[in-house]
Amino acid sequence: MIARKDLPINGLQELLSYMKANHTRMQYGSPGAGTTPHLACVLLNAMIGVDVTHVPYRGAAPAMQDLMAGRIDYQCATFAPVIPQIESNLVKAIALLQRTRSPALLTLATAHEQGLTNFEAGTWYGFFLPKGTPRAIVQKFNEITVATLNMRTVQQRLKEVGTEPVAPERRSPEYLQEFVASEIKKWAAAIRTSGVSLD
Repeated sequence: MIARKDLPINGLQELLSYMKANHTRMQYGSPGAGTTPHLACVLLNAMIGVDVTHVPYRGAAPAMQDLMAGRIDYQCATFAPVIPQIESNLVKAIALLQRTRSPALLTLATAHEQGLTNFEAGTWYGFFLPKGTPRAIVQKFNEITVATLNMRTVQQRLKEVGTEPVAPERRSPEYLQEFVASEIKKWAAAIRTSGVSLD
């Protein structure tokens, strides 16, 4: 989560208090309606009980330009692409919306660390095979994927682009199945609140 650099807050708790007091006059941007950054902010706003005006842009670049210019108040942006703006103090870094800190910016605390317990709205990737794929094939594909994630060169490249492999305890097909079910439940309310549809 990032904010315009002149927003009179420091840290997530101050921002949440500011939002509660000023939400009717605030705006947040996103790369477009229905994108992960948009829905992450919808989820956050719903959790703290505020209704902030959403400004959808045609891509991340124009949304960032307006945030840097102070025309919108905050974004729930994809992390890696905004690191240069954070490090150049063109925007104010508020919190990382994932479980752990990123090695790409270790000074940025997570929302969980700043009191928004268990809040997570990160982007993740998984491999999915057709329903009915034999168990042996699923297991082999998983083994190859895990072995690839454990390669030093792969881990280094992921860190270079501001991301990291999922923790070992979250790499099994069984975990992914349960995780997807929990993600559907978590995001369904945010999607309904946003008004986004497939039409």
